[in-house]
Amino acid sequence: MSPRGVNRFNQREVTRAVRALRLAGESVDRVEIDPRSGKISLVLGKPAEASGNNSWDEVLTDAADEKRTA
Repeated sequence: MSPRGVNRFNQREVTRAVRALRLAGESVDRVEIDPRSGKISLVLGKPAEASGNNSWDEVLTDAADEKRTA
């Protein structure tokens, strides 16, 4: 059985970083962690109301306009 590798980050560090961004009023889109260096990168997300239209809005509008054939 091979020994376990060195743990370069822990959940506590990720939680602190996410909590700090939320307290700053930002939203987190995703968290990226480099397994070799343990570098934690937080990618900011856009607020839901500022992101514009949903990509499905156009599909649903077009489908409602078309007649269904039996």
